Amino acid sequence: MTNPRQVAFIALKEVHKGAYADVALDRVLQKFKLPDNDRRLMTELVYGSVRRQRTLDALIDQFATKKIQQQPKDLRTILHLGFYQLRYQEKIPVSAAVNTTVELAKENGFPGLTGFVNGLLRQYLRLAEKSSESLYLPENPVEKLGILHSFPNWIIEVWLAELGFEETEKLCAWMNQTPTIDLRVNILRSSLEEVELAFASAGVLVKSIPHLPQALRLIGNNGPIQNLPGFYEGWWTVQDSSAQLVSHLLDPQPGDVVIDVCAAPGGKTTHITELMRDQGKIWACDQTASRLRKLKENAHRLHLQSIEIYTGDSRNLPQFYQIADRVLLDAPCSGLGTMHRHADARWRQTPASVQELSQLQRQLISHNASFVKTGGVLVYATCTLHPAENEQVISEFLAANPHWQIEPHPFIILNSSDSGWLKVWPHRQNMDGFFMVCLRKTKDS
Repeated sequence: MTNPRQVAFIALKEVHKGAYADVALDRVLQKFKLPDNDRRLMTELVYGSVRRQRTLDALIDQFATKKIQQQPKDLRTILHLGFYQLRYQEKIPVSAAVNTTVELAKENGFPGLTGFVNGLLRQYLRLAEKSSESLYLPENPVEKLGILHSFPNWIIEVWLAELGFEETEKLCAWMNQTPTIDLRVNILRSSLEEVELAFASAGVLVKSIPHLPQALRLIGNNGPIQNLPGFYEGWWTVQDSSAQLVSHLLDPQPGDVVIDVCAAPGGKTTHITELMRDQGKIWACDQTASRLRKLKENAHRLHLQSIEIYTGDSRNLPQFYQIADRVLLDAPCSGLGTMHRHADARWRQTPASVQELSQLQRQLISHNASFVKTGGVLVYATCTLHPAENEQVISEFLAANPHWQIEPHPFIILNSSDSGWLKVWPHRQNMDGFFMVCLRKTKDS
């Protein structure tokens, strides 16, 4: 099968049955071998339709007499694909978007509803010709932003409380972009200049990222990552620029003992090892053995020797008591800073799941702090922007542990708050949303 829209429909059916979007996508890409252009189109249609689900549902409700809950699920999926192309894919001709969606309905169990599908899409087009905004929006700012940018109300409420309306809208727009790919050059195997030269020779465009000495951002579509120059030689690995900041904040030194307590799949572990010049000891802990295998593969490809892998829950490792110069707690979190990468995260997380995660984060920092020697540091980091998982966790920890204090960070350029922690807002810094703070242990408890 080489019809990218049909393959997208098959993947979306899996997502609507509960599969993670990236897992469903990988599964169909393995089954159906598509040319590169079709593969890119299919990927965009799947992620885009999942990401814009609330907006697409609102459009269907606006134009159809039967509301979205009354539509057969597969028909709803087909309509999502059609409306997504018309509203968000300017390079796709209108006729192609409409005709292929009608064809999808015919081929997937709805031959009697092709007129309905055609009429619904053309109603939208007629209104779009007359008005700059063809979607009717409520006045309430939470509902308005939620429907227009396709987020649940509770996420909009959190952002409005911190940012206000204008910045929240900018953040929403940023989170709906197709994500970029950042690389981290392995300074033990290559250099920024060498990688840039190799990429240029292969016709691959990249740009450097200010204040990150190992970071390059890919520009344009470059095919499978492993086909780029230097992958198998271990010259670089994929890692977002925000995540690279975390290891620089930890500032590991050659000869240190470092514990990365939630290490898999290993992006930060390998970065720490590179910054230590592969001299010292880094314990990479995680309770998921399969994810640690990925870490082991990455370390091998990058030719790193000083990583010791430990499978287990870091709340249960008394052997690490007070042995570490530095501890990284890259805590499990809701991922609300990386929703552009994880199209379905906004629909999977809830206020209740955030509260559960914040309880886990409190337990982890309390246990993992005991691994740090007096005078050592612990860096707490998440890829979420929710205060319950970030500022509140740190404030409670410091209140309960007066022998710990926030260590000033070097990233002045990022305009962090006076509190000493660092919150990366994607629409301001053009990188994933992250929270990070460096804590120093001033004396024994």
